[in-house]
Amino acid sequence: MNIIKSALLLFSLTFFSCSSSNNSKTLLNKSEQQLIALRAAALQEHKNPRTLNKNGQIHWIGSSYDWTAGFWPGTCWMLYEVSNDKKWKEAAEASQQLFKHHKDLTTDHDLGFIFNSSYGKAYRITHEEQYKQILIDAANALITRFNSSVGCLQSWDVHDGWQSERGWRFPVIIDNLMNLEMLFEVSHLTGDDSYKNIAITHANTTMANHFHDDFSSFHVVDYNPDTGEVVRKVTAQGFSDESAWARGQAWALYGYTMCYRYTRDEKYLDFAENIAAFILNHPNYPEDGIPYWDFNAPNIPNEIRDASSGAIIASALLELNTYTGDKYLKSALHIIESLSNDIYTAKTGENGNFVLKHSVGSIPHGNEIDVPLNYADYYYIEALIRLGQRGV
Repeated sequence: MNIIKSALLLFSLTFFSCSSSNNSKTLLNKSEQQLIALRAAALQEHKNPRTLNKNGQIHWIGSSYDWTAGFWPGTCWMLYEVSNDKKWKEAAEASQQLFKHHKDLTTDHDLGFIFNSSYGKAYRITHEEQYKQILIDAANALITRFNSSVGCLQSWDVHDGWQSERGWRFPVIIDNLMNLEMLFEVSHLTGDDSYKNIAITHANTTMANHFHDDFSSFHVVDYNPDTGEVVRKVTAQGFSDESAWARGQAWALYGYTMCYRYTRDEKYLDFAENIAAFILNHPNYPEDGIPYWDFNAPNIPNEIRDASSGAIIASALLELNTYTGDKYLKSALHIIESLSNDIYTAKTGENGNFVLKHSVGSIPHGNEIDVPLNYADYYYIEALIRLGQRGV
């Protein structure tokens, strides 16, 4: 790192650390205060908050299957860990109990999102064996979706619904990289490499087939389940088949950084850096670091931003930074500062008591557009904790 870059980084760190309104501890405290009311409402409803509906009311998740169900208890576990307030532990335990029965489900791929974000954190923090076994059970259910001919875990089932209507046979979405963390973790917990080997195979197949030459990612790759041949590369949530859906790029960055954490295979680190370069150097990457919902959306700069993508990218960059000699710290700080301003952070008591505003679920489906999302808050809290671990 040259002298000028070192000086700029030192200035950024000093400004962020010294500002009473911008250091990570202050921002965590502010987020916690906002979420206390949401905690009370969730306990009263005996449900997990996901977002706000079109009427501005909380969209609650009960005991039915929902890929976002693990993010609220995961947020509670993180706040318990940093505050030692047992009310967060109690809230986490109550909320994750709602979906415990889904641990053996073999008809969807998002068990990693659901169980690693919640029960995985529960075991890491408490070391209670009951949580460990639930994580193992969920991993055993997830690996039933692995096809050795394809070299991937299948994402959506295609027997009915809109996926079937598109003629897909074995769709794999870039998001699925995030479910691999549970497999890596269960290999670590059990000493059984079979989980890790499936995760590595999936990561390598995705690396080979999901990316353009500029390291942007397709959303969906559909395979022939018998031969493993790539049939089509399309999108479900992006602007077009060839476009770079913002949250997909965020999942890719986070996913390959995480793969490097567990394997220390340099190819994953190099790949993550190439994805970071695509994001940070893209001509449509906004000055404040909060992406438009798709890097190729047609009406930029008059397109909706996605704070959830910004939060995921910030958290991923902070981990990537630990492996690269502070190469990405300034970029991560910039995103966090933007997310923490009044544009993206709600005033206390507003926004349904979610922390972040202006996230996007799926514009093509007309779902969750310009609303708070539980996973935006989750990755924002995670990023603040990672920043705090640096003493910033």
